[in-house]
Amino acid sequence: MASSSPFLSKIPISNKTISFTSSLSPLPSTFPFKSVRHHRRNALRVQSKIREIFMPALSSTMTEGKIVSWIKSEGDVLSKGESVVVVESDKADMDVETFYDGILAAIVVPEGETAPVGAPIGLLAETEDEIAEAKAKANSKTGSTGSEAVASTPPPATSAPAPAISQPAAAPAIPAVEGPRKIVATPYAKKLAKQHKVDINKVVGKGPFGRITPADVEAAAGITPSKPVAPKPTPVAAAAAAPSPPAKPAATPSAPPLPGSTVVPFTTMQAAVSKNMVDSLSVPTFRVGYPVTTDALDVLYEKVKPKGVTMTALLAKAAAMALVQHPVVNASCKDGKSFTYNSNVNIAVAVAINGGLITPVLQNADKLDLYLLSQKWKELVEKARAKQLQPHEYNSGTFTLSNLGMFGVDRFDAILPPGQGAIMAVGASKPTVVADADGFFCVKSKMLVNVTADHRTVYGADLAAFLQTFAKIVENPESLTL
Repeated sequence: MASSSPFLSKIPISNKTISFTSSLSPLPSTFPFKSVRHHRRNALRVQSKIREIFMPALSSTMTEGKIVSWIKSEGDVLSKGESVVVVESDKADMDVETFYDGILAAIVVPEGETAPVGAPIGLLAETEDEIAEAKAKANSKTGSTGSEAVASTPPPATSAPAPAISQPAAAPAIPAVEGPRKIVATPYAKKLAKQHKVDINKVVGKGPFGRITPADVEAAAGITPSKPVAPKPTPVAAAAAAPSPPAKPAATPSAPPLPGSTVVPFTTMQAAVSKNMVDSLSVPTFRVGYPVTTDALDVLYEKVKPKGVTMTALLAKAAAMALVQHPVVNASCKDGKSFTYNSNVNIAVAVAINGGLITPVLQNADKLDLYLLSQKWKELVEKARAKQLQPHEYNSGTFTLSNLGMFGVDRFDAILPPGQGAIMAVGASKPTVVADADGFFCVKSKMLVNVTADHRTVYGADLAAFLQTFAKIVENPESLTL
């Protein structure tokens, strides 16, 4: 497109990008020179453009978007940089701005409907004179979509068998008896002929194109075949014998739905989560569990909790500090041929929201102090639940933390997100009876963390060393507040 914007461009008509001049008509060749110059000046003055508002790609994994609401209505005058429509991506709802001044002439995709990335969702006109033309273009787009759907429906095969029936069935390629002929036989048929002392030159092949099959040799030797083999018909004979292909049986579901059940389609976010989970199955992973004593961390948490610090922020800070010492756990492999040591430690934290799951990212978590990190985390959670996260706020993670300990879950395994090296699953901290070095029993709070890692980049010793460092930081948490 000639436009500099990825979302707005000139509307293509007949495979050419043109600028519309709706108020002008073709000039007859008999016009005098002065009149032609006068009309050319008018053309330069009133020529304008109808531009398409495209469905933007709001994330690297987005393939289609849903129109949540149109902020502007048809006929509204728009200014450059003004929000026009709210689009639901696979992770968040985002405002789409216009990069041009103009008039919203037509809405192609209404609220509640979806469109693939790059598809036109609206038309922008520069002048009021072109609104009618833009509406016509919008109607033609919706009409062409319907016609394409009708055209793509295959017609019923009522006359398809006619050519096959009308053509005379060509005789199989069986050579004449007179003169020498080329023997075409399968290797096993030749072996049988030699074994049963059958002259293979006198055997008439009934296979495709006269090929001699083992069944032909056994018949010539007077042996009843143990497994009768039906000769394959020639393509022409098959066409004549079967004038119409048999209807394929409809695929039956593995289990019928239960009475009263309801089928609910995935939301855009649920579809994205489903795709990521399926993609993660192609990554070779392994899991390591490690018990961590949390008595000191619990004491610190009670001190900083009144200042707005959450346990999630404490764990994210501890994980970030451990990753600095073990950068291979923070690395990522995306192509299966190499891996990247990420320069930033970005901790993605799983958050359950209405209708899905999202992982806001605490960027540079190792460099932020605990209180600033907690404030940033609170802002991200609020934006996530309002579906207002920007793409860089949820797709830039290098390590993921999933905490179900708040729900009393003892232990669980987390699925590795595609493009990351490891994910940590944190269980609940519970009183546990342990024995000290002197053999005395005591009660300490312990939590079990399980880490799932990409075995292409992270090995067992690497992950064990990382978990040891993480446990030391948690058990001596004074460094978290520095």
